[in-house]
Amino acid sequence: MRIVEAEAKEIYPILKKIESEIQVLKLLIIKSRKVPKKIVKLEGALKGIKVSEEEIEEAKRALFKLSV
Repeated sequence: MRIVEAEAKEIYPILKKIESEIQVLKLLIIKSRKVPKKIVKLEGALKGIKVSEEEIEEAKRALFKLSV
């Protein structure tokens, strides 16, 4: 019986640490969902520059490598 109690005493601090880490992760997820998505227009930022459809597609492939 004492072995079980000793093991339980060793496990509880580890479980408390895991519980607190889960709480932190929950808060991070909640905060990340609350951040409003801002749409930024680049009109005027690149005046005089022509961007082809091919360059746009290349940029999409570079940005979204994981989803393809």
